[in-house]
This record gives sequence, structure tokens and C-alpha cells, in this order.
Amino acid sequence: MTDIRHHTVIANGIRQHYLEAGTGPTVVLLHGFPETSFAWRFQIPVLAEKYHVIAPDLRGYGETDKPAAGYDKRNMALDVLELLKSRNIGKIALVGHDRGARVATRFAKDHPHVVDRLVVMDNVPTRLVARNMNAQTARAYWFFFFHLVPELPETLIAGKEDLWLRHFFSDWCYNPHTISGADFDTYVQSYRSPGAVRGAMSDYRANREDVAQDQIDADVKIKCPVLSLWGADFEAVGKMFDMPEVWREMAHNVRAEAIEQCGHLPHEEQPERVNGLLLEFLEGWAGH
Repeated sequence: MTDIRHHTVIANGIRQHYLEAGTGPTVVLLHGFPETSFAWRFQIPVLAEKYHVIAPDLRGYGETDKPAAGYDKRNMALDVLELLKSRNIGKIALVGHDRGARVATRFAKDHPHVVDRLVVMDNVPTRLVARNMNAQTARAYWFFFFHLVPELPETLIAGKEDLWLRHFFSDWCYNPHTISGADFDTYVQSYRSPGAVRGAMSDYRANREDVAQDQIDADVKIKCPVLSLWGADFEAVGKMFDMPEVWREMAHNVRAEAIEQCGHLPHEEQPERVNGLLLEFLEGWAGH
């Protein structure tokens, strides 16, 4: 049985919580919305057989601090970098899903000397979502706009975190019952903790800063090998965007792979398929 350890560290001015398992080259897993590091429960034991795995709760999420500011992706990437520095970790392979993929993409651009391989799951970069915004895109990304409204989401969601989360987990998964029972309850409990909903909203409310940052280095392509995975059945990503073309615009060396019978959460919906692709992509990587 995999020994998954819980740690906390003060890094980049906040208390960060992260999971750790295994030894070897370091693989960092960054979760998305509406999740926490718990999202990687199917990947950590498999990856830890060959790698040193670190899965933090991002700023504003899970057991990590939820400050009022600092949610632009450059600063959230700095959160991760400072966590790594606190552990004297150099080169990494970086895996990000959804919001975590936005942090991972910014990390790969800002700190290319640290990232040897990058995996992005079910994510269209912020700049490209904004560039392609139209009525159809706006309907699919309605929650982007809802989460931008000051204070109102927190007020409406308070006491109804289970209904709020149930909508996303059911609507975003190919099988609407994928996340249920104790797993669903774990997420509900996390988002009922003080400041948790506001933390997630703050992540989205940094959108203007994120787009501005992305515009500045839009012509700079990611140099390391990139694996882009997405659910073939999720409307807002794989069905709405040409994902191989999206990531060829972002990086020099891209492998793009759709996951069948899968929505927005490939790592939870089709963990065996995702784990196989991750191990294949990481094969031969020694961490230096």
C-alpha cells in the first residue's frame, strides 16, 4: 500500500498543504476546479512506484491558505516554485488539470529551466478562451462569468455546497455518477471549510490579470515536450476547440490525445487510461 504523506510548508508567504509519495524524479500534480489534491488519488499510487510525487492544494483550495489576493497564475506558479525550493527540488515533470493546467502553463513559461515535461488535461489556455469568446463559448463557460461576480456566488452557495458541486460533477462527467459516495462527500466537506468557496472564486477573478500576462508572451512557445489530454465528450473543451491545434500554438513539441467516454475529469473518469498515458509520456525521464 502506497504511503501517502501529508505535509505543510510556508512558501511564497502562505501555508501550503501537499501530498507526497514515492522516490525518484519528481512529478508535480496540480488539481483543477472544483477539486483539491484529492483529485489525484488514482494517479499517486501508480506514479509513486517510479517517481517522487508531490500534489499540492493550490492557493485558495483544500488545506492551503486562502488569502484575499495573489491568485494571478504567475503568482500561483510562484507558490509551486517556492514549495519546490523549500524541498531543494530542481527539475520536475509537471501535470496540471483545468485551473491547475493554467498554473502549470504559466509555470512552464516563467520557469522553463525547471520543467522537463508538461502534461495539460482538459484545458484551453486562458488567452485562447478569451480570444474565441462568442455566444456559444459564453454559454459553455457561463460559470467563468458567474464566478467573476463579487460576493454573490459565495452568498448563494453558502449552505448549498453539495448542490453546487453536484451540478459540476454530474454535468462535467460522461458518467454523471462517477464522483459519488464518500469521494463526493470529501469534496463537499472541503468546500464547506471557511473561505473555500471564496478561494475558488478568487482563482477565477484573476482572469483579467491572467489574460494580460498571457498576452505579453503569447509568441513564446513552451520548449519542453507537452502531452495534452482531454475528454472526448466534454462540450466546452474537446467538442468546441481543435485541441491539437490549440496546443501546437502553445508549444513546439506536442502530443495530443482524446480520452473516449470521458468528460472534463479524465484522471477521475478514466484513471487507468490516463495513468497509462502518463507513464508512457514519462518513460525514460530521469529528472535531470
